[in-house]
Amino acid sequence: MYVIGQAAKITGVKVSTIRFYEQEGLLAAPPRTESGRRLYSDSDMRRLAFIRHARALGFELGDIRSLLDLDDHPDRPCNEADLITRAHLKDVEARLAQLMSLRTELLRMVSACEGGTAARCLIIETLADHSLCQDEHGANEPLVNISKKGRPRDRLQGRSRNASKRGKLGHSARK
Repeated sequence: MYVIGQAAKITGVKVSTIRFYEQEGLLAAPPRTESGRRLYSDSDMRRLAFIRHARALGFELGDIRSLLDLDDHPDRPCNEADLITRAHLKDVEARLAQLMSLRTELLRMVSACEGGTAARCLIIETLADHSLCQDEHGANEPLVNISKKGRPRDRLQGRSRNASKRGKLGHSARK
């Protein structure tokens, strides 16, 4: 049997997180010593390791709860585990695509930077006006684009003095 500090050290799960998993029902409340210290069994340790690994892979608590239920009932078919994992993989692939789009846009912004002052900074202007981005990367476009002076402006008029000559950000002749 392990006290909570030992369980945390061995599994790599923080003490507060172990308590949270108990509150969430992912881990049964363990028996306690006469002094009130929690005691974790080898089975509890295995369950904590399972939860930690699933969290490291990005599974949500609800999915982990379902996967633990399958683990608790080894005679059940594993198709639910497959469905949960395939859905999670689809989410991960969507996030990866979004991250690649973000990377592309950030590289474009950095490569278009000409130095100078913040008043003429294409990075600052692009952050203020999503229409200057070349790709859709998950940012919510504002319904009205507001200038620094607080006045609504037309999307095309919102571009910098240099951006209108180059087109969208990233079409600079400079590499």
